[in-house]
Amino acid sequence: MSSFDELLLERTQEAEQIVLSFLPEDKGKQKTIFKAMNYSVKAGGKRLRPVLMAQAFRFFGGRDMQIIAPFMAAIEMIHTYSLIHDDLPALDNDDYRRGRLTNHKVFGEDMAILAGDALQSYAYEVAAKAARQQVQKDPQMGLRCAQAMCYLTALPGIYGMVGGQVVDVELAGKPIDADTMKFIFELKTGAMIRAALDIGACMGGADAQQQGEVDAIGYNIGMAFQIRDDILDVIGSQDKLGKPVGSDEKNDKTTWVSLFGIDQAQADVRSYSQAALDGIAALRKGADPEDDFLYELTRWLTLRDH
Repeated sequence: MSSFDELLLERTQEAEQIVLSFLPEDKGKQKTIFKAMNYSVKAGGKRLRPVLMAQAFRFFGGRDMQIIAPFMAAIEMIHTYSLIHDDLPALDNDDYRRGRLTNHKVFGEDMAILAGDALQSYAYEVAAKAARQQVQKDPQMGLRCAQAMCYLTALPGIYGMVGGQVVDVELAGKPIDADTMKFIFELKTGAMIRAALDIGACMGGADAQQQGEVDAIGYNIGMAFQIRDDILDVIGSQDKLGKPVGSDEKNDKTTWVSLFGIDQAQADVRSYSQAALDGIAALRKGADPEDDFLYELTRWLTLRDH
């Protein structure tokens, strides 16, 4: 195992422990919803968004993980709620996610819808409580928390993830041009990756210019990540992905691969990834970017097989 693989495992495990520590206990009259929420969050995954957030926080000098931890948990809850709803029969109609039966297959469609709703609202509750505590401790950190809350609420919403999903759903089975496909990717996937990096940078102390540069890096990572996801739906392995491959074709969805072909899609992943890498290197201001985990993590995204 390489040093990067070891560090990726360490950071993923760190994020895993943080996310799980904020989940509700399976008890009370409404315990079914807690079980449904926890079932999907505990299914695992790359924990990419909280890992990216933590690294951006560290990149700009953040050291106290208790400050960023609630936001890490919150963004993973929001991501998980979106997956629960994506898997529903009304949307992607998938039976497996991360190697396990999807939420609605275990708890029913009604409870899966509620579990997604619950994870979304609970994410904001966790982050808002943390922000209130920081405001009381340090007014300057309180301002950062207020900006972080803006990122957390806006980028997953109607001008971000949900907005992209709306266009994706409305155009299912219909021809989609390149500009519209890019718009969907920017919002549906890219917005949440931008949110992770933006929040981490903000809480770590990035200035306004740095914040803009980080947002651009997040955009490029998001595009590379989603195009790679489309590629893996064609050439990937269900065992490694933890979900069926070929679902895009089954659902008659236009993808980057169906628009441009596999070779161009792979070239575009490299192009967007390189733009992100160049942005990270510029922020390092002459220091060797190879020594930075965020740089290596971004490069890994172009080669991942799951």
